[in-house]
Amino acid sequence: MIARLVAGRTVAALATALIPTGLTLAVIRVTGSALDLGVVLVAETLPMLLLLPVGGVMADRFPPRRVILVADLVRCAAQVTLGSLLLLGHPGIAVMAGLAALTGAAVAFGVPAVSPLVVGVVPAERRLRVNAHVGVAAGLAQISGPALAGGLTLWLGPGWSFLLTGVLFAGSAVTLGGLVTAPRPAAVRDHFLGDLREGWREARRHRWFLISVAGHGVWHLGAGVLLTLGPVIAVRSLGGEPVWVAVAQAGTVAAVLGVFVAPRLPIRRPLAVAAVGAAVYACPLVAFAFPTAFSAPAVVVTAAYVVAMLGVGMLSPLWETVVQQRVEPQALGRVDSFDVLISYAARPLGLAAAAPVAAWAGAAAPLLTAAVLVAVVNLAVLALPEVRRRTTEEAVESPVPA
Repeated sequence: MIARLVAGRTVAALATALIPTGLTLAVIRVTGSALDLGVVLVAETLPMLLLLPVGGVMADRFPPRRVILVADLVRCAAQVTLGSLLLLGHPGIAVMAGLAALTGAAVAFGVPAVSPLVVGVVPAERRLRVNAHVGVAAGLAQISGPALAGGLTLWLGPGWSFLLTGVLFAGSAVTLGGLVTAPRPAAVRDHFLGDLREGWREARRHRWFLISVAGHGVWHLGAGVLLTLGPVIAVRSLGGEPVWVAVAQAGTVAAVLGVFVAPRLPIRRPLAVAAVGAAVYACPLVAFAFPTAFSAPAVVVTAAYVVAMLGVGMLSPLWETVVQQRVEPQALGRVDSFDVLISYAARPLGLAAAAPVAAWAGAAAPLLTAAVLVAVVNLAVLALPEVRRRTTEEAVESPVPA
């Protein structure tokens, strides 16, 4: 069952990684308008953020395997439909935006159900290892997905990229369809708003959770700033587009490495390590703020980004495992939805605010402000006793043999 779970999540991760590049290239081929591209991308993101709490309630009300199964089938249908329309002609932007919105809505229901599914399939002592395996697969998908989508689009056309994406989501649904999960503790079901309030009460009960998630949100804010200004600074001051490509690829590899090594280290305080992992994202923010202040700026900036993404990679499986261990299983889907919502909602703010602030005060101002916020808020998490104390869970304490 565990191998089936990892295989299903791996296939879904690859399918998810194909979508952004395929969607971007498809809109550019259809209209070539940056405005249309922004409309389609917002149409995918907005439903995901708005429906995440609803998806969390569904993940706790119904078997998580079924929720993910339906979400994968919906994404399969949306991708196959879009691919078919692209092969038959040029669909309108409204149609593309509608299918992107349907995909984003399915993500909102599928993501909160992943942790309850892992808890239902994987014994506690093996969860860190499984979370790491899934994280490595997702990282490798992020590396290979854009190249695969771009290659298919350039060779055969964008429609084939979406058809492959749909087939992969169908494969994920088939794989998860045969999973057998352990029964979850019975919970008293209220109306929807009552369930939502109960999930929020469970999240508030864990002080370490809310403060850590706030730190993650600030990290995503910083990431939005860096991903907006970093490419421009690399092109203008560090040697051109190849430098940014090298920085981004090195960071992705470092993130995968961080996910890989996290369960293989004897980490006794996983929440503390996760907090430090988020805080080191301040390093590339500072490095990009002063791109000409170093003797070898491209090397220094790349090294800073590698360190940051290594910390982020280690954060991911450690955080997911601790949440799965400490949060009540019957509320895990709702708590996970709040985690994703609060964390990711700050990134669009960073993306939107970085350029106007940089135009007004210079690029260093938003980068340094984000660096201070990322470091201070995430390191402040270490002040909590429940973050500093050693875990008693074997799944986090024991290193996994290489």
